[in-house]
Amino acid sequence: MRARAARTSLRSRLSWSATVVVALWVLLLAVGANELLARVLAGQADDVLQARAEAVAQTVDVAADGTVTVLDGRDDQALDVGTWIIDGAGRIVETPSGSTAALDRQAVDLAAQGARTVDLGDDLRLRALPITDGGQQVAAVVTSTSLSPYRQVERTALLGSVGVALLLVVVVHLVLRANVTRALRPVQDMTTQAGRWSADDTDLRFGDGPRPAELAELAGTLDQLLDRQAAVLRHEQRFTEELSHELRTPLARVQAEIDLLRAQPRDARALADAHAAIDRSTRAMASILETMLSAARSAEAVTPGRTRLVDALVVLADPDAQDVRVPVTIVGDPDLVVGVDVDVLVRALSPVVDNAVRFATSHVRIQAGASSGHLVVTVLDDGPGMTEQSADRAFDPGYRGDPDDGHTGAGLGLALTRRLVLAAGGAVTAVAGDHGRIEIVLPRG
Repeated sequence: MRARAARTSLRSRLSWSATVVVALWVLLLAVGANELLARVLAGQADDVLQARAEAVAQTVDVAADGTVTVLDGRDDQALDVGTWIIDGAGRIVETPSGSTAALDRQAVDLAAQGARTVDLGDDLRLRALPITDGGQQVAAVVTSTSLSPYRQVERTALLGSVGVALLLVVVVHLVLRANVTRALRPVQDMTTQAGRWSADDTDLRFGDGPRPAELAELAGTLDQLLDRQAAVLRHEQRFTEELSHELRTPLARVQAEIDLLRAQPRDARALADAHAAIDRSTRAMASILETMLSAARSAEAVTPGRTRLVDALVVLADPDAQDVRVPVTIVGDPDLVVGVDVDVLVRALSPVVDNAVRFATSHVRIQAGASSGHLVVTVLDDGPGMTEQSADRAFDPGYRGDPDDGHTGAGLGLALTRRLVLAAGGAVTAVAGDHGRIEIVLPRG
């Protein structure tokens, strides 16, 4: 539910942020348009008043003694609507019908101030036009008009613009939300698909199919995550298989000793030997677990150590510990020191020696020597050896040169050898030939 809310929140933030920006622009446009309309209407009202005042001024005659006479020859009653004619002394010569004393005083005061316009409340506008003679004001015409039609137009325009703006914002929001939803749907589908693949089939990938650049980048990122998850799963699976492979032999020994103890009574010496064999096997299992866990925790490198090479080789050649059916001889300087912990070294070399013993005809020889700042351990047997193909794939997990040879192994021993040797900073190579030969290069201690 929380993840769903997060996706909805992202979609809402994108759509609402864009809607707010659009709403601000619409608001600015609406305010600007209404302000412009108000100015245009005010100008029109002034033009009407000015035209009427100029027309009335044409009917005014001023005598030399300042007497103002209105020429009504044209009998134009339209010019007399809302019009005052005032002489130079401030006396009203003509007043419109229905005027009040207060309105007359406003007209007289305005006429005395020259050419001016004044609004009386929100409904009436007065405009004065002075009539001059020789630079002196000898009379004035004051006209008036109702502002109600103009205000009505402004209110209608304001309400219309508000309605259009709201409708536009709603439509824009819905369109943006739909587009954002449509744009994010592939992302949601890809993440859902990646989650399904990670649970069901980690081998599937989005690949390099045609898609927008952003989705292509997301696909690449998800593929990398799936690759890493698949690698982790393979590592865990290989670790489990390798651990099972390493524990199989000591567990079998313990089980065999226990079965013999149950099957028949033994004297004190035989019982002590059985207990010693079980003790060696359990200690071997403890060593295997510690080594494998250490290698798993340090996938990139094995913690350096310091071991006399002969100490590990003696363990590998011990017929009681390793169940060796052919003799294993060790050749080399007993004082050579390798830079790897003894348990790691035994675990790394054990599969090589076990394979050599299994395929050998009569003997196995382990040679150790120094070369170019490294130690080289060569395991030789007089068995049939490996072909070029077998030598190239000998260390691949699960590979077996002859699956029908009757051996129950899973082909993981040499893969573990390579992983531990590489983690220790060394290298391992299988050499093709008439007899078995594997060379392990290890760092000096």
